[in-house]
Amino acid sequence: MTDTLTPAAARSTDTDDVARLLDHTGSRVADERLDPWIADVDAAMLRELYRDMAMTRRLDAEGVALQRQGHLGLWAPAHGQEAVQVGTAWACHDDDFLFPTYREVGIELVRGVEPADFVMVWHGAEHATWDPSVAHVANPQIIIGAQSLHAVGYAMGIQRDGGDQVAVAYFGDGATSQGDVNEAMVFAASFESPVVFVCSNNQWAISEPVGLQAQYPIAGRAPGFGIPSMRIDGNDVLACVAAMRWAADHARSGLGPAFIEAVTYRIGPHTTSDDPTRYRDPAEVEYWRARDPLARVEAHLRRMGAFDDAFRDSVQADADRFTAAMRAAVVEATPPPPQRLFENVYAEPHTGIEEQRAAFKAYLDGFGTEGGAA
Repeated sequence: MTDTLTPAAARSTDTDDVARLLDHTGSRVADERLDPWIADVDAAMLRELYRDMAMTRRLDAEGVALQRQGHLGLWAPAHGQEAVQVGTAWACHDDDFLFPTYREVGIELVRGVEPADFVMVWHGAEHATWDPSVAHVANPQIIIGAQSLHAVGYAMGIQRDGGDQVAVAYFGDGATSQGDVNEAMVFAASFESPVVFVCSNNQWAISEPVGLQAQYPIAGRAPGFGIPSMRIDGNDVLACVAAMRWAADHARSGLGPAFIEAVTYRIGPHTTSDDPTRYRDPAEVEYWRARDPLARVEAHLRRMGAFDDAFRDSVQADADRFTAAMRAAVVEATPPPPQRLFENVYAEPHTGIEEQRAAFKAYLDGFGTEGGAA
């Protein structure tokens, strides 16, 4: 395979100016900004980072398979973005609160979300699954960029409570064109809120290349709001750990928000309803496959003598158990009563929701008593 891109493919693949600690071959490189933040990362921790990345890839593949088999209505693949998700989540404190998009399955895995919780919303059986107050992860946001406002609001609450936590807003490159993200950065900077913005620049906002909406690196926008930023190799899990530690320390120290642009790539489709072959150059995809985040960690661990067949098999066994539980949860799920759709929408009774409930019941009654049962 050639390492050269066609001009069209190369336009969205500028990674020369990113900070990194592992290159795409798995070789350790020095970076004076990042090195101090990973002084404690040894082979044991790197193995656990690899395990979580491999688990993320496997559960993501299972989600795609379950959707293709008709068990899920939709799935947003994360293949290729495991390093930024797992690395940044590992760098946070347990009580830091994370606000993901619909694609951040890696941070949810790190935070201990149960197998069933990854699939039951996409199955259409639940409004939400895990308890955010336990996992310290908000349920995934579907509205593009809205979670950035939620994160800033939470961070402002931390300030008022006198806590030392940080909030983390995750979003993609496409979301940086949304008003919500820009408004969130205005508020965060104005109030010096303890929030970290993590932009996973995966090169494509559905079918729109990042070069169309961002003529310059996205990390360069944050300083215009008064927010320090760093542009890193999002396929390098060590760089992701280090950058997140820097950003969280900055926010936690009362210095205000920080911004990370993690340059990565979405190997699969935007969602399972998308066909990326209609708009992407195959050479671009192959270029990024050669920069796979899991392969470079494996190569680095092998150089350290810390990756062998026994370790590989143990990771595979863990992934088998986890995905089997995902599949069992959704395949064996009992459909909830239709009227459950209206439960847990508002904290208090609401006349509008009751009117909708009555109208929906009348509709279901038209199919017979079983359809209208509450």
